[in-house]
Amino acid sequence: MERLYKKLEAYGQEGSYPFHMPGHKRNKASVYGDFPIEQDITEIYGFDNLHHAEGIIKEAQEELARLYEVKQSFFSVNGSTAAILAAISASVEKGGQILVARNCHKAVYHGIYLRDLEPIYIYPQTDPKLGINGEILTSRVERSLEENKNIQAVLITSPTYDGVVSDIQEIARIAHEHQVPLIVDEAHGAHFRYSSYFPVPAEKLGADVVIQSFHKTLPSMTQTAVLHRCSDLVDGTKLARFMDIYQTSSPSYVLMASIDACVDKMKREGTDMFRTFTRQLEQARRSLAKCNYIRLVPEPGNKEYFDFDRSKIILSTEHCSFNGTQLAKVLRQEFKIEVEMETEQYVIAMAAVGDTEEGFLRLCEAIQTIDEREAAILKVEDKRTEYDFRWEEKKQFMRISQAMDAPSVPCPLEESAGKISTEFAYLYPPGIPLLVPGEQITGLFIKNVRRYMEQGLNFQGLADNTNETIAVVKEL
Repeated sequence: MERLYKKLEAYGQEGSYPFHMPGHKRNKASVYGDFPIEQDITEIYGFDNLHHAEGIIKEAQEELARLYEVKQSFFSVNGSTAAILAAISASVEKGGQILVARNCHKAVYHGIYLRDLEPIYIYPQTDPKLGINGEILTSRVERSLEENKNIQAVLITSPTYDGVVSDIQEIARIAHEHQVPLIVDEAHGAHFRYSSYFPVPAEKLGADVVIQSFHKTLPSMTQTAVLHRCSDLVDGTKLARFMDIYQTSSPSYVLMASIDACVDKMKREGTDMFRTFTRQLEQARRSLAKCNYIRLVPEPGNKEYFDFDRSKIILSTEHCSFNGTQLAKVLRQEFKIEVEMETEQYVIAMAAVGDTEEGFLRLCEAIQTIDEREAAILKVEDKRTEYDFRWEEKKQFMRISQAMDAPSVPCPLEESAGKISTEFAYLYPPGIPLLVPGEQITGLFIKNVRRYMEQGLNFQGLADNTNETIAVVKEL
């Protein structure tokens, strides 16, 4: 078949003059920087249209569906965000009920807002010492569906940002018993299907709609993602309609070509690439597991979770004299290593198929060096105060849409306990809301915010970027 990325490469060299968008006119002299503008085109003859695909883009999406063995696949150049919004909108009637894992990404809550949905939350298991979100228990899914007969879809995140995987097969079975579809935000799991070293992907376990960010764990450009329709429980026509609504009407051909090139690369060389990658990753994990103070989580042989994505290298500082933020800073400044995420008690070094043996070696040597320094530090018992990181289940007094659209006033954060928030609040990354519009603000939440600020974590969401005030529902 003709590949989109190859056709773009050829077109950039053939000399056609562009009396059409974009404004740089593929003229490198018109821009600063080294960008691939010779391949940056609009919907011209021969290159199809993402919003009315009937040629090369249609074929590329069909090739993607064949590779992932699903009924239908869609390119998303607006990341997993657009795909999540489309999946929610196509699966749940406006104003309806949806069963949602409370540790979902903020895009899920934006979808709930846009469709004026009533969310029923399931809280994940949580590691009280590290704050790692665990799996969604199947028993909780079943109980929630039994107690709420109007639920129209179930949506969970698996794997989580930390790599924890839930029992998708059993959750899908339960959802289907209640005749509702299962949507899985598998943004961090696009690589699962390429090696048995990783968990089984959701599209093979009965999920009805699966969203994957190619750019997160596969060799594809930032902002590229895909949506898979795996069953007829969700209408493909509706999915297509909402993908059109939530994506730009001027989709980047460079990004679409990146998805296409990634599919071609994985089809041709994925097996060999992942064989090398998983061998190097496992060697690195075994090396890191030997450290005494910086602990690899979960430790080898640990069966705490239903399943776990071992490409997420979680390094706990629970037994160190420093916290996760400080570890990330040392890695950045002293060893020129940038980790994916830092928290109070751990950092995540995210590995992917594009990693090199030299990169893994640098990480292992850096962590081992820092770990050896800890041997000379004062007793671990004298280190910082420990906290209980389990979820605080807050009371929801209003729908998200009602709270976000309600008249609001700024309130000093310290005086906001008991009031109803009209804003989201989250640590970024991972962007999982700690507070959702319509929820009641608690004293523990306020205390935690101050702690996050003191720890140097990236607390976001409030309109007041200083985090001194929070918008609350105006009392009548």
